[in-house]
Amino acid sequence: MPNIKILAVESEVGAGTRGASMGFEAIRIAALDFGSSFFKQFPAEKVPDENVSLLEPARSIHARRGKYVKIVCERVMEAVNRTLKEGNFPIVISGDHSSAAGTMAGVKLAYPEARIGAIWIDAHADLHSPYTTPSGNMHGMTLAAALAEDNLSQKINTPDESTIQFWEDFKLMGGLAPKIRYENLVYVALRDMEPQEEYLIRQNKVKVFTTDEINNLGIDKIGREVLAAVEPCDYIYISFDVDSMDPTISRGTGTPAPNGITEKQAASLMQRLVQSPKVCCFEITEVNPTLDRENFMAENVFEILLKVTNQLLYD
Repeated sequence: MPNIKILAVESEVGAGTRGASMGFEAIRIAALDFGSSFFKQFPAEKVPDENVSLLEPARSIHARRGKYVKIVCERVMEAVNRTLKEGNFPIVISGDHSSAAGTMAGVKLAYPEARIGAIWIDAHADLHSPYTTPSGNMHGMTLAAALAEDNLSQKINTPDESTIQFWEDFKLMGGLAPKIRYENLVYVALRDMEPQEEYLIRQNKVKVFTTDEINNLGIDKIGREVLAAVEPCDYIYISFDVDSMDPTISRGTGTPAPNGITEKQAASLMQRLVQSPKVCCFEITEVNPTLDRENFMAENVFEILLKVTNQLLYD
């Protein structure tokens, strides 16, 4: 039975929409509303954020507030690395998805010689670099940073020298790059991409499991196939962006996309996935209660968190 450690990352500096910094508290309030003692049983360690920087204008148009994203990610990296080395299982509850670059860096730092797999449950590919980003928002560059990917052949931007230097440093966070490789990446519920991201997925033959495949084949079969795809890996990290779920469930996330999975499918799939002894870290991200009604997304996500935790503890 793993010793679970909750890491709360209330940063939203990598997002284009405000409010994800309140995601952790919304989930904690959902637990209280359900009469759950979850956060008493598992007290959260809060990773300091840099949200005060949102009061300043973004200096780089191709890596908005990248300096502050990197600061937060380095803190996340250190917290995840320490948690793993202490023999604990980190569950990261983060604001915007950019902090997952720090989570993956922390896993790699803990196991520098290991092959790390990433199961990315998300509507979006997050494969942009400063050379390809249409928005400049860092939460769309998370996997590109972990993969040390520039995608120069699909370049549409010409970043300035300071942005280029930042990006080089960001990819090398922890002194290791890449943190993961394309053959060890699997997408679930991916459906909203730009052509530059589609190019990378196609060129690198990345495995993608769509919502339609989940509906047609069922959770058990998809779960087996997802785990089979990352079977060669020594350790597996699971990232659950709540926009993988359909917006009819809740609008409480910054970048909703139609044709997502249901909350029951999400819970069942992740319960299936965490049964693998190779899973060493789990992350929930992008809950935004300011876009929600009556904290519905956070309530759904807390129920998922509870099921995943129980699976980890009592499998």
